[in-house]
Amino acid sequence: MTIIKKIMTSITFILGFAISNMTEKVDSLLSVMTLDEKIGQMTQVEMRFIEPQDIKDLFIGSLLSGGGGIPSLSTISKEMETDLGNDPKSWIKMYNSYQDYALETRLGIPLIYGIDAVHGHNNVYGTTIFPHNIGLGCSMDPELIERVSYVTSIEVAATGLNWTFSPCLAIPMDERWGRHYEGFSESSKLVTELGYSSIIGYQKSIADNKPRIAACAKHFIGDGGTIWGTGRDDKIDRGDTPISDQILNDILLPPYQEALKADVKTVMASYNSINGEKCHGSDFLFNELLKDKLNFQGFVISDWRGIDELEGDYKQDIITSINAGIDMVMVPGDQIWGGEPYKRFISLLKESVLEGSISMERIDDAVRRILKVKFEIDLFKYPKADNSLTDKVGSEEHRLIARESVRKSLVLLKNENNILPLNKSYNEIHIAGVGADDIGIQCGGWTIEWQGKEGNITPGTTIFNGIAKHIFETDKNTKITYSSDGSGAEGADLVIVVLSEKPYAEWHGDDNVLQLSNSEKEMFQNAKKAGIPTISILLSGRPLIINNELENSDAFIAAWLPGTEAGSGIADILFGKFSPTGKLSFTWPKNIKQVPINKGDGQKPLFPFNYGLEYKLLLKNITTDELTYKKEAIILYNNMSAIVEEGEEIANGTVIKISNDYIVFEKDNIKETIFIQ
Repeated sequence: MTIIKKIMTSITFILGFAISNMTEKVDSLLSVMTLDEKIGQMTQVEMRFIEPQDIKDLFIGSLLSGGGGIPSLSTISKEMETDLGNDPKSWIKMYNSYQDYALETRLGIPLIYGIDAVHGHNNVYGTTIFPHNIGLGCSMDPELIERVSYVTSIEVAATGLNWTFSPCLAIPMDERWGRHYEGFSESSKLVTELGYSSIIGYQKSIADNKPRIAACAKHFIGDGGTIWGTGRDDKIDRGDTPISDQILNDILLPPYQEALKADVKTVMASYNSINGEKCHGSDFLFNELLKDKLNFQGFVISDWRGIDELEGDYKQDIITSINAGIDMVMVPGDQIWGGEPYKRFISLLKESVLEGSISMERIDDAVRRILKVKFEIDLFKYPKADNSLTDKVGSEEHRLIARESVRKSLVLLKNENNILPLNKSYNEIHIAGVGADDIGIQCGGWTIEWQGKEGNITPGTTIFNGIAKHIFETDKNTKITYSSDGSGAEGADLVIVVLSEKPYAEWHGDDNVLQLSNSEKEMFQNAKKAGIPTISILLSGRPLIINNELENSDAFIAAWLPGTEAGSGIADILFGKFSPTGKLSFTWPKNIKQVPINKGDGQKPLFPFNYGLEYKLLLKNITTDELTYKKEAIILYNNMSAIVEEGEEIANGTVIKISNDYIVFEKDNIKETIFIQ
């Protein structure tokens, strides 16, 4: 038997799971790998830049789709007999075609394929897009976040992929940061709790014949604490985060400690610096802290071209980052945008090992970690994708969970004279604002494209359509009118104004003004000229300076970036199908001089952390049924009367006792005595 045949027999034995111990599986495979094969496993290339044959020839271990990286733009699409689109079946065809090259290598080690599925599987047309983390944080509901993440993992798996670069465990401390909406909260405690739930949801088993999705805790560490003026273009993104041991141990580390308890498979390095040192080159952060002290057993992935920002030439960047504990490098090969060729990365990494600048021990540690994750998610067992889950993508079941997440993320900031919830007495309602009828705006950045995009970019329900649908189903006598500029509200009984930011993501979203655009302000003033009650809904990725709009609104809702089901979820709250329960997971500044503002910093905000109004439940009377002699409570809720007995549910709670002049109402395990008014 030839040496190669002996090796292949050994590997077949390993991959057939004849060896039960994970360490033995990994070490046995690692022992027969060449240096070239090991380096290939440490290399991640973007699908728009990889030469498909190089996956086989260079033993590439991972691919990714960056923002906007869709099958029709992939290099493999040129080899296809039919055109690829941006639908689930096109993703499967693309993934399987790339995977075939990996499976043809000597050892047949499958690719792990990553994507930023950060609020649903947001690169793919027709998927369920959830609220961004800033909204989910305001739900303060770990069980909901777990379900949202699990649905996302199903839709990711349905397209063949097996790794999401999520959740973001940033603790955003400055509203001017363009990635502010990627964080759950300014509270380390809340980020810790919700991050744990998110990882549990992502990494749940999906089906018997599917690999599990690997989650990625990011960005390690301190990405939300950068100082304005220290970042890219003298702004804040990728800037410097000054920290003390107390800040590190009490604020920044707890979310990652819980992530490790949730068995997160991967951790992504952060672009920012810590006390002047770039994270991507920090031996302390990755070797000493994450791997040794916290005992992280998964692998560390760099961010997109993250090592390129280190001091020195590109070869030195490679040496520094790999020695610092980066296990896989997102190269990604984007020469057209100024990036390095992935073949140069591979060549320089090999050169660095052969000359002794990087030890074989360090290479083996990195590859061991990568192989371990691939085994743990069953990627060796199920490397290829099929169409068995495609009907789950954007399904009604998933969209109902998104609708629930919308209504639980909304924060009612103002409700003068209990104008909300709306009753059926309106003859005409006018809806104003371009954001009221724009899927792209309500989804925000990281939707279909990196920076997001305005327009009808994917199926969903706009705010206008959600309100119109509710009116059609409940009260066809109410007329609905719309204008993008606020005109035409005269003659209506009520105007609903949707104020909005245009979509943005990292870097481009940095903003030291935090004001609505002039066109949005003009639209609001146009709507106010009608002289009718005004309900304002704000679509934004962070708290904005909205004093004038708040003061001149009868009710005001912070809706954040609610995703494709915004219209349905917002209508549920506007018309009282549910009471708002969202609470601010961030402090809201009065003016730009207060920014950054956070809980406990001594400033008096416009709205404090944990603020949020709910609809009131009023007890009008108590009567006794003439036939059953049971006491009944006449309750006013959502501007409608209801007659309830003991044990009946209403207003998201239960009437547990009815006395002569009061009831005991229980909600969220809290009991409240309500007297007749």
